[in-house]
Order: sequence, then C-alpha cells, then structure tokens
Amino acid sequence: MEKAVFAVMVLCLSVFSFSWTPVSAEETKKIQDNSFLIEEAYNQEPGVIQHIQTFQYYKKSKTWVYTFTQEWPVPKQTHQLSYTIPVLHVHGDTSETGIGDIMLNYRYQLVLKDRLAVAPRFSLILPTGDYKKGLGTDALGYQVNLPVSVELSDKWVSHWNAGVTYTPNSKESGGAKADTFGYNLGGSLIWLASENFNILTEAVWNSAQIVQSDGTKKKGESFFINPGMRFAVNHKSGLQVVPGIGFPIGIGSSNREYGVFLYLSFEHPLF
Repeated sequence: MEKAVFAVMVLCLSVFSFSWTPVSAEETKKIQDNSFLIEEAYNQEPGVIQHIQTFQYYKKSKTWVYTFTQEWPVPKQTHQLSYTIPVLHVHGDTSETGIGDIMLNYRYQLVLKDRLAVAPRFSLILPTGDYKKGLGTDALGYQVNLPVSVELSDKWVSHWNAGVTYTPNSKESGGAKADTFGYNLGGSLIWLASENFNILTEAVWNSAQIVQSDGTKKKGESFFINPGMRFAVNHKSGLQVVPGIGFPIGIGSSNREYGVFLYLSFEHPLF
C-alpha cells in the first residue's frame, strides 16, 4: 500500500510540474478517451455512441480478461448509461473460462468546463458469473468511482480515479459468504504527440477482500504501471477508430507480474 501511494504521489508531482496553458474548445476532442486502465471524465456527446473492447493478459498468473463496453448519452452529455460484459480466464487448481459479472453503469457529468471535467459513476454489478468456477460472486454488488480529467496544456492531459466496491454476501467457490469491500486509486499522464497519436503512462492500485472457505476474509492488493500508446483513425462518416496497446508492469505486491493490454474503440454518430 505504501509503495502504491508513493508512486501515485510521484505521478501527481510530475503532472503538476507542467504549465497550465488554456486551450480552445475546438481542441478538447483530441484529449478524450485516451486512457486504458483509468476512466476518463468525459461523457458521450449527444447523438454519439462508443463501443470499447479491451483484452488483458498476464504472464505470471496465466489469466486474461476480455471486456466489451457500450456507452450511450441519455439523451445529452449530462447523463450517460453504459454496460460492460467481461469474459474471464482464471488459472488455479483448474483453468476456467466464461462470462464474469456484468456491470450496468450510470455516469453524471458534474463538471465540464475549461480544463476540468468531473463525472462520478454508480454501477450495479450483476451476479452473472459462475462463482463455483471463480468467475463471479453470486451476489449483487455496488461500485462508485470518481473520475477527474485535467487538461494541463495543449500537449498534456491527466486523468484521476478513486473508487469503492461493496458486495454483500459475496461467495467463494465453495459457497461460503461474507460482505466484501474493494478500493481503487489511479492516475494517468498522456502526452499528445499529435492530434491523433498519444503516448501515456498509468498507475493503478487495487485492494479487494477475498472470501475464504471458512467465511473469513483475506485482503489482496495489486499495483501496476502501464505505459502505452494509442492513435485515432477518423473517417468522413464521423466514425473514429482507436486502436491502442499497453504493457502493464507489476510493482510491490504485483512484483514480477507483467502482461499486455490491447484496446480497440469505435465511436460514431447514432444516426
């Protein structure tokens, strides 16, 4: 935990060492949707829908996660609805693959002015994953996350997250139950090398309680630095295609773990 907090503080200091230069409204679009493990604070614009696919693979644990997310403005940018469907591969005594717990998300655009955006999110985590295979909790969960995005200059932008997850009566694979909490912190720094090409670094810390076979709880932590890049391909129809790649590197409790993160987004007018 101490190493995670220290690393996030270092990232904070590096971010705020850059000068804050005002930019015009026309430039705002180029800084949006350019983080991977960190959630940006920009809701979908009116009449625009986004489809996001991610794939994460970790070498040491031999696990992978694929997610599909679809985001909708309802009907304008102030309110956004989305859902996330995960497909998991977990490796333990046996290897299991299947759909995990689906998330239904609502996000409110609290602030979107000048260089600052704030968009708190509330999510329901549905018990769709098979808990007997380690793919879910067999319980309805709740998550709150606070994304904050800051435009530092015409070449630098940063995103920040803090959140908590609560799952009452979460089950382990044998059926033992307990109420569990999880916490997440993270930040990212993105260099806008050009209007359609970004280089980024993210720092993400997660802590979660894990139910044991006797009903007790054990705390698990992870901390990753994720350097990466992404670029956008814009079409005259209004379709924007954004592929990206990152390379998560474990630190502290995640030491010696590493992997690859793949990202593919399609954003286009609804009609």
